[in-house]
Formats: sequence, structure tokens, C-alpha cells
Amino acid sequence: MMRQCVILLCLGLFLLEPSGSLASPLEITAKSAIVMDASTGKILYEKAAQEQRYPASTTKIMTLIVALEHGNLEDMVTASPKAASTEGSSLWLEPGEKLQLLDLLYGIMLVSGNDATVAVAEHISGSMDNFAKLMTEKAHAIGAKNTNFVNSSGLPDPKHVTTAHDLAKIAAYGYKNPLFTQIVSTKEKVIPWPGKAHDRELYNENKMLWLFDGGNGVKTGYTEDAGRCLVSAARRNDIQLVAVVLDSEYMWDDSMALLDYGFKQLRPVTLFAKGDILKTVKIKDGKARTVALVTSSDMVVPVSGADQEEFKTIIDAPGNIAAPVNAGEKIGVARVMYKDTEIAAVDLLATETVERKSFFGLIWGSVWNFFTFVIKNFA
Repeated sequence: MMRQCVILLCLGLFLLEPSGSLASPLEITAKSAIVMDASTGKILYEKAAQEQRYPASTTKIMTLIVALEHGNLEDMVTASPKAASTEGSSLWLEPGEKLQLLDLLYGIMLVSGNDATVAVAEHISGSMDNFAKLMTEKAHAIGAKNTNFVNSSGLPDPKHVTTAHDLAKIAAYGYKNPLFTQIVSTKEKVIPWPGKAHDRELYNENKMLWLFDGGNGVKTGYTEDAGRCLVSAARRNDIQLVAVVLDSEYMWDDSMALLDYGFKQLRPVTLFAKGDILKTVKIKDGKARTVALVTSSDMVVPVSGADQEEFKTIIDAPGNIAAPVNAGEKIGVARVMYKDTEIAAVDLLATETVERKSFFGLIWGSVWNFFTFVIKNFA
């Protein structure tokens, strides 16, 4: 049964209990740290989050994003001698070895293959320098303005820098792509190993996938200059959090503390449920005069006690449409805004099929409308 709901322009009309206590400061060993809600960008805790630092292999989050947006996942990528000889963590590529782009992306994110990042960069952009420019441009477009990439692996370079806040923004952007989410949350993966009697068995180095309830990403990193780094993430009750620790003594403990703290500050509020009627539109030349539009899925938003009035719903649908209309047809969109920025959207679907009137029905309708006009205006 469909339900009629009243659209509330702001969540201030919901009765909410106070959010989790902000009184107790966290004891974080990382030099820089942050935990952020991915959908709204709300910072729930930060420590020196704007200071530029070396990202180490957390760099590969942006490598993945750029590859997903600029590459063809079915392409076969050939490892160059330069790629195969890249120092550091490795997928053990041989010069001339060919692997599908998608398999290389799993190798990059699960076992931090530096050689795979070079192969991907050269395949997509022709050179590491060109690919790094794409990475930096994308970071700035996302809003990570204090970031500069010079390579796709995270190997040390004085000009290769970012901040905890920027990394959180980059990871949050990644979660808008379902394939990004799938890759960074994969615990193990088998990919081909040409020339070998067995395949490559990849096991994700990110222990948060096992340690933390709801853990679904993202990437570890370490160099002597950067220290221990981790971008972690978790999803609970339709709330996606991202946490970052840079140069941390105890990165697993720090990250779990940040995510636990973040979830305590938020509560999921169902703005509307699947099947709620958000609008009724008029039908021109249809056998029915109107059709109701219902939401295609639930819409849950992360609310803290202080910001519930910042959420608004905008219904983007026509006032009238022409017949015929099919049940389940997308007619409009309900957009959820947070501080004037769209954070989510859900399709509005027609509840029923409305057929177009027959020729004689249209003629009779025109005659009836004419007589109605005459009676109203000349009687």
C-alpha cells in the first residue's frame, strides 16, 4: 500500500534527541586526523587536518578514481620495463605482461602494487607526468585544493603532498561510484598471472575490513617520510563515514576510535520511504486526470543535533504531462540538499499506467470543454 506523506522543507520539524556527546576529546596519535560524513562533508572531528603532509600509498585512492573515469576497464594493459621495475610494494609485473585494466585496479588497491600504478598511468595518459596532472586537476575539482600529485604510487617526492581533510574529500567523492566502493571493500581477489601455473591471489592489506563493523575501505600507506597512514571508511545505517590518519603511531586504533566517535555524533533520519507519494501531476489527454509520483527508494540522511535545519527537499517534476504514462515510469526527481548543496537524489515514479484517450474520447472532451466555457462565460 502506498503512503501519502507531507514534504517537509527542513528537518527541523522532526523531533530529534540530542546527538552524541562532544565533551570527551579523542586521544589520537596521528599527527593529522579527521573523520567526516561522506555525503554532507560534515567534519565530526579533526586534528591538524589542514596541514600538508606526505600521503604515501593513500595516493592510490586518486589513482583509482582517475582510472575509473578515464580508462576502459576491459582494455588490456601492457606493463612497460619502467612499470615492471618500479620500487616498493609490487604486483610482480613482468615487462611486456598484459593484464586487464580492472584487474590492475584490484592489484593497486588490495596489495598496493606500485608497478601496477605506473602501468595504468602510462596506458591512460601516455606518461606518469600527464597522469599525475590529471590526478591533481581532479583533486582540485573535488575541492582538495591543498593537494599536489607528482606520481600515481605515492613514492616520496617533496612536491607530492596533501592534507587529511583533502584525502577525506577525495575518498568521499570516490564513494559516489559503486565500482570504487566495490573495489576498496573487496577483501580478496583472484586475478590472472600470465606465464605462471597459478593465478595471483590478492588479500587486502586494509585490516579495517575485518576489524571494524561496517568497514568498507579504503587504503593503507607507509613510507619513512610519511609515517603510517590510513584512509579508512565504514557504513552503518545508511551513513557513510571516512576517516584519515597521517603519520600515526597506532593507525588501526586511531582509525577505529575516529569512526566510533563519528557514528556517535550522527543519527540516521528517514526523510521519506520507498513508495511515499511526493507529488501528483495532471495528465493531458489521458483516461485519468492525474497520476501520483512515488519515491523509488528510501532516503536516509545523517543528522546531528545542531544541523537538522540545514536539510531541504526539492521536488523536480513537471506540473503536467501528456498521456500515455506507464506504471513505474520516471517522471521526476526528489533532490536532498544540505547547505544548498545536493547530497542525494531519488527518482519519482508513476504509480499507474494512464492510457491516452481514444479519438472519439478526445473529440467529446473538446466538445464538453467548449460547452463548459460557453456556460461559464455567457449564461
